[in-house]
Amino acid sequence: MGNPRIEVVPHCEGGEGQVTFKHLLEAPEMHGVCGLYAEVTVYPGSSVGWHVHTGESETYYILSGVAEYNDNGRVRRVYPGETTYTPDGCGHEIRPFGKEPLVFIALIIRT
Repeated sequence: MGNPRIEVVPHCEGGEGQVTFKHLLEAPEMHGVCGLYAEVTVYPGSSVGWHVHTGESETYYILSGVAEYNDNGRVRRVYPGETTYTPDGCGHEIRPFGKEPLVFIALIIRT
């Protein structure tokens, strides 16, 4: 596979600033089952905006940093080592809390 592709996305899902995706697998390796498998970095002042998943679920595994996570309308803090899960038909958003960047693994599975 070689080096992972790095993608910088401004205003990710309508959020603030920019978000960096390090794609750990590309479409051919995911065989149509997954929509995304990436390490995501969100710097303070940036966010992944509110979005709803249709025909898929998304899981985040927090590697470093603390975040405010809106889980389908319920806001809570998430910490390294925690996993979030957004099922088909539900929405979420995430933003770093504090001065440290937020780094997590994102996995989208098509249902």
